[in-house]
Amino acid sequence: MSSLPNLLTLSRILAVPGLVALMWGNNPWEWLAAWGLYGLAAITDYFDGYLARAQGTVSKVGVFLDPIADKIMVAAVIVMLVDAQILHGWSVIAGLVILLREIIVSGLREYLAGLAVSMPVSQLAKWKTAAQLVALGALILVGAQPLLPWLPALEVGLVTLWVAAILTLITGYDYLRTGLRHM
Repeated sequence: MSSLPNLLTLSRILAVPGLVALMWGNNPWEWLAAWGLYGLAAITDYFDGYLARAQGTVSKVGVFLDPIADKIMVAAVIVMLVDAQILHGWSVIAGLVILLREIIVSGLREYLAGLAVSMPVSQLAKWKTAAQLVALGALILVGAQPLLPWLPALEVGLVTLWVAAILTLITGYDYLRTGLRHM
């Protein structure tokens, strides 16, 4: 548990309450700070896996916690964006698609793990994650818009959110199709 990759993963989980608290505020500076914290947490998502593989310290705890940390952060941000009405109307559907896929794929992975079947992350799923991280980061910046009036955060956020939702549907279907073969 005390390896650097595991600590990075754990830091991402521990950052979520602070992220939620900052996004609950009305002050644009709070939203800018939320964006900074989110960016830091997103960077740890890359480095925890990279360091674990590079150092040969891949652990069962890390393999277990990493996807949970990702899902907790993504779910918290989407919920707070809906609460702040940055995500509203049809855009909520894109957020729901992302959340539902995460829940379904997590359940599927858990079921397949009981059968000793591994479901590796596809390259398209990595692109989905990248689009999702960019989208949510841009949408967090919408709360800081008074400080950055020239930044097209809403437009970038919504476009990349829908790209992420489409990739989410494709990768979710791929995972489901793979999983159904083992049921």
